[in-house]
Order: sequence, then C-alpha cells, then structure tokens
Amino acid sequence: MTDAERKLWRILRGRQMEGLKFRRQHPFEDYILDFVCLEKKIVVELDGGQHQEQRVEDGVRTKVLEDAGFHVLRFWNHEVLQQSEAVTERIWQEATQKDPSSPLPSP
Repeated sequence: MTDAERKLWRILRGRQMEGLKFRRQHPFEDYILDFVCLEKKIVVELDGGQHQEQRVEDGVRTKVLEDAGFHVLRFWNHEVLQQSEAVTERIWQEATQKDPSSPLPSP
C-alpha cells in the first residue's frame, strides 16, 4: 500500500464518512479497486506517475466500472498527500448527493 493509500484509508475506514462502509482492495471483475463504497456505488482510484499505456488502461477500467453503475473518482497520490481535505470533500460530496435514480419528491 502506498503512503497515499494509507492516508486515505485512515479517513475512509470504520464508517467515518457519513456511516458509509468503504472497502479497500476490493475485487470487481478483472480488477482490484483501490477503494469502493458498494452502497453508493462509488469507486475511488489513486494514481501515481504513469505512462500513456497506463492512462489508456485506466480509461478502459473506468468505462467498465461506469457501465456497471459505479461513479469513479480518480485522484493523484500527491493530491491525497498534500490536499487531503479537498479530496475528502470531493468524496463526501459524491457520497451525499441525491441518488440520481431516486424519484423526485411530489410537489
């Protein structure tokens, strides 16, 4: 586990974010997801320095996950290490936004 993964896991584990359960290194199809909240269908992926080939592969992976109904949030390792509050805020916003598939309230 990278330093960035360790730092983010300390924030997400133990239902510390809105009581949601995040899993670490969770298998899905042919992939291992860095972090996932199955209840909200949110995947959080951390990226280090990478080559063009890895970016293409990440794009395919994101498409597979989105086709399965997941919303994928990607952050660079340095963002987690240097701007963890902003990263946490973005994950929190995604986790607490209204489910787009839920019906609108009656007038």
